[in-house]
Amino acid sequence: MIGHRGRKRLRVGILLGGRSAEHEVSVVSAQGVMAALDPDRFQAVPIGVTRQGTWLTPTQTEQALAAIRSERLRALEEPLGRGILYRTQALGILRRLDVVFPLIHGPSGEDGTLQGFLELVDVPYVGAGVAASALGMDKAFQKVIFRQQGFPLPDDIVLTVARWQAEPVVVAREVEDSIGYPCFVKPANSGSSIGTAKARSRDELDAALTEAFRYDRRALVEEAIEGRQVEVAVLGNDDPEASPVGEITFAGEFYDYHAKYEDPNTQLHIPADIPAHIAEQARELALAAFKAIDCAGLARVDFFLSSKGRLILSEVNTIPGFTPMSMYPKLWEQAGLSYRNLVTRLIGLALERQQEKHRVL
Repeated sequence: MIGHRGRKRLRVGILLGGRSAEHEVSVVSAQGVMAALDPDRFQAVPIGVTRQGTWLTPTQTEQALAAIRSERLRALEEPLGRGILYRTQALGILRRLDVVFPLIHGPSGEDGTLQGFLELVDVPYVGAGVAASALGMDKAFQKVIFRQQGFPLPDDIVLTVARWQAEPVVVAREVEDSIGYPCFVKPANSGSSIGTAKARSRDELDAALTEAFRYDRRALVEEAIEGRQVEVAVLGNDDPEASPVGEITFAGEFYDYHAKYEDPNTQLHIPADIPAHIAEQARELALAAFKAIDCAGLARVDFFLSSKGRLILSEVNTIPGFTPMSMYPKLWEQAGLSYRNLVTRLIGLALERQQEKHRVL
């Protein structure tokens, strides 16, 4: 495929959808990236994954996206007849791509499983590798790494559904003794605050655990931190850069799925109105957290800022929301990097990392 200036355009596979509860978020992010690709340099090849896990052909994906844009569909739906056949063709399709931009959020997308598949195919891809993706998705294991390296974190305990079902009273007492109320309960592996709830009593704890265990066999019960929500975007491979600091304000009690994607009262403040020394500390901590789990390409690092000016690390998100209005690209826009140039830069970083891997091997 030749571009307008006679150069060979790179075929960029855009992976979107997936089986997680963040399916719609992924579709919106993917449409933003496809629209931003420089048509002189790149050809978008969308590859959708339905809620049932069926991989769609690029043609089927384009048809589904057209239906979504016309509001005839909300999500990628199962095709009639050809979807199961395509699963046997996925390997060949991916191998014909020059680079892949994974935008499947949540489990089976940003937890290392998809990244492992792309490693087997030996195709360059945007973002963190297998280990960093798994750690970025698994909040429980992520905190083990961060705690060992001395990052400021909320107190937490990890529970399994089997233990909670076997001894619910003992578990509740353990939470009350070690964490107390109020506390946040969330699936160990989830995103966009899906399955997350605030508990202020034993009854609410029981209900919150019931909800969290719908999404994962492990749940994280975390100290409730009263503070502002500030975020830093990180970009790069071995020598990453940190963006200006942004802040999110919202109407609800915490930054849940509704606040993130549906509530018009949620606002992004870029740059955040915080003292310069705290902003610099947030940037330094964000870079350190990015390197601690060996991220690559991109990540958004989230913090709580207490009323006393103390920064507390919340989490690292290795595939953050990537619509043109999302915090990650908006932070880089503040730093002078447009959405289109950010997409181009990320593709370049993916190709650089692939070259480095082959050099080592």
